[in-house]
Parts: sequence; C-alpha cells; structure tokens
Amino acid sequence: MVMMMAKIADNIARVRARIAEACASAGRDPAGVRLVAVTKQRSAGAVVEAAAAGITDIGENRVEEAAPKRAGIDLPLTWHMIGHLQSRKARDAVKCFDVVQSVDSVRLARRLSRFVLEEDESKTLPILLECNVSGESAKYGWEAARWEDDAALRQTLWDDVRAVLALPGLRVMGLMTMAPLTDAMETTRPVFAGLRRLRDALANDFTAAAWVHLSMGMTDDYPVAVEEGATMVRIGRAIFETSD
Repeated sequence: MVMMMAKIADNIARVRARIAEACASAGRDPAGVRLVAVTKQRSAGAVVEAAAAGITDIGENRVEEAAPKRAGIDLPLTWHMIGHLQSRKARDAVKCFDVVQSVDSVRLARRLSRFVLEEDESKTLPILLECNVSGESAKYGWEAARWEDDAALRQTLWDDVRAVLALPGLRVMGLMTMAPLTDAMETTRPVFAGLRRLRDALANDFTAAAWVHLSMGMTDDYPVAVEEGATMVRIGRAIFETSD
C-alpha cells in the first residue's frame, strides 16, 4: 500500500511537471491549470491516496459509481461530473457533484436548474457546456465543429447558450470538450484551439457569464491542451497506473 501511494504521488508530480513545461512553452502560469484526477473504476482508497498527494479535484463519469465513493470519503475535495449525464439522473447528479462539466443540452440544463432550486433556492451549481468541436458522431455535446462557417449552426448554438444562461441556479463557467483518441497528440491541437476560439466568441457576446474555464485534455494529449489554453485537464491513467 505504501509503495502504491508513493507511485501515485510520483505520477502526480510527473503530470504536474509536464503541465508546467507546457505552460512555460505557452507563456502561462501553471497555477492557472487545475488537475482533475479521474477516478472512474478506481477505489475510494485511490481517491484518498491522490488527495494525500495534493489532488483537490476528482472527476467521475457515472453518478452511481461516484455517489457511494464520495459518501465514504470525508475530505475537502471538489467532485466533477465529467461523463455523459442522462437527464433522468440529473437529480442525483445535483446531490453528488460540485461541478457538472458535461452539460450538453438545454433539456439537461433545465432539469439541473429545477433540482438545484428544489434542494436549496440559494444554491448555485457551476457547470460547463460540453461542445463537440471535433465533429465525431460518437461524441456528446452541442454540435460545434463548423460554428465558424455555418451561420445556422452558430445561431442554434447561440440560442441554446442564451437559454441556459437564463436558467436560475446554474452558473456557466466555460466549455468542455473531448478530442479524438490518437497516438499523435499534435493532431488534437486544432480541436483544442477551436474550443478556445469558441469560448472567446461566446465570452464576447455573452458578457454576463464568467467563461473562465476550458476543460480539455486527457492522459494522451494534455500537454497540447495546456498549450492551447486549458484551465482544467482530466487525467486518469497517467495518475493511477502504478505498474512498472
């Protein structure tokens, strides 16, 4: 157990070092990048070990896995929903997570808003809007691959964003995306750059929202994501794989 804890700590240090290198390359402050440790299919013990090594943000893909895990851990952690969230599980997500990164429709946002207000009218749930910038049919999120060239698509997206921003109990903090899986991380750069341009355009037109976060980049491509402006990277394998 001690050896595993040391390995996780070493992995986290290695990831943070690569984040710092990417920030240096882009002229950024590493303090502006939050490392979200993805603990899907990992034990509660692994969460505790990551926290002991300085992790403060935990990412989970499924409500039914995260809820019992969180209930058994009494630590000051921020829990992020990063997987696809079905509307029927919105109520449970509001109870379980501090941030929902994967809001991908007005319908889901409306349900989250409703359940947040039912739980506590003074509560505000931070959310990110998931956008499919790559255009892959298997990816969730608002269709956004051609937002710069397709006026009708852009209008639809802008109308939906306007509707979400009007909902009580939610605070839009930025955008999230998933890049295509690839062995060559440089090929993901256009996706990350596209999300940054989309965020900047939305921030220009919807000035009431914060738009501070870009959640993009995972184990195989996070250095490129950081170079392109990621403020959150979602890392699982690079942290928790402990075999030599």
